[in-house]
Amino acid sequence: MNRSNRPAVDRAIVSPNATRDGQPISYSRAPAPDLERWVGRFYVTIVGAPPEHRLDCGLLSDFACIRVQLQGHWHATTADGVKESKRAAMLFGPHSQRMPITVTGSFVSVGVFLRPGVCHALRGPEISTLTDRIATFTELSMPEQHWIDMFEPDASPEEWVQAMEREMRSLVAHRAVREPDPVSARFEAAAFADPTVTVGRLAEELGVDQRRLERIVRRDFGMPPKQVLRRARALDMASHLRGVADQAEAEALALRYYDQSHLIREFTALFGMSPRQFVERPQPLMTLGLETRQTRRLEIIRRLAPGDIKPWE
Repeated sequence: MNRSNRPAVDRAIVSPNATRDGQPISYSRAPAPDLERWVGRFYVTIVGAPPEHRLDCGLLSDFACIRVQLQGHWHATTADGVKESKRAAMLFGPHSQRMPITVTGSFVSVGVFLRPGVCHALRGPEISTLTDRIATFTELSMPEQHWIDMFEPDASPEEWVQAMEREMRSLVAHRAVREPDPVSARFEAAAFADPTVTVGRLAEELGVDQRRLERIVRRDFGMPPKQVLRRARALDMASHLRGVADQAEAEALALRYYDQSHLIREFTALFGMSPRQFVERPQPLMTLGLETRQTRRLEIIRRLAPGDIKPWE
């Protein structure tokens, strides 16, 4: 991305971590090896803003995520209407389109991106019923206050991640009735590598009957495989537009669309705005989520080794 079309930044937002262009980014890392089948990534986001500052933004995530909001006054426009929270532990379902989010003041959010199939393996809610929705831990009969209290105020982000790792190990030990389906893990990796592939071709490459693949993906991703791939393509492009992608991939990402009108049409359908508007409008929450996802994607497709400096830093 050249200097003439750098993404807009909300200057009222202050974060301890940022890209070269001033976009806020989270502290995040991959899980320990024993949790790799269950967890995609842990993150810790700490952002300062004036008490009266109102941030209107959004999220678009391709995976279910445990999010613990420790600070900030949040409003989310979900498929069930507007949800409000301050300190809360919640399970966010995957998104079929941008979920509008408003937060007032400084905010702190920590969380766990779950691998596809984990909710099914842990006897959780069906992902299809959670798509574009949020459920509090209390609604899920899970210990919400315990998760909120896990994070010592003076601890480091890494210590907070270690606390989440311990809790996830306990959750797997006590609730798991099966392993996450390896077909879903392979489909996840394929969507990261090349979301332009057809479902039929992908079923052939995975050695799975296409109808069976479609059933598994609907169960573990909450939507049909074609829609998952379409969303993955748009998320990669959004990461490029916000400056949290490997710019060496820029041309390849653009060529995933037939032409400019195809890009504008699909992007607008998912994000509710054109690519140009997406660049010109500050998107701190969206950028935080995209950066965490893009780091995981580059690690999965082996363009980035864990712990390496990211291309946008």
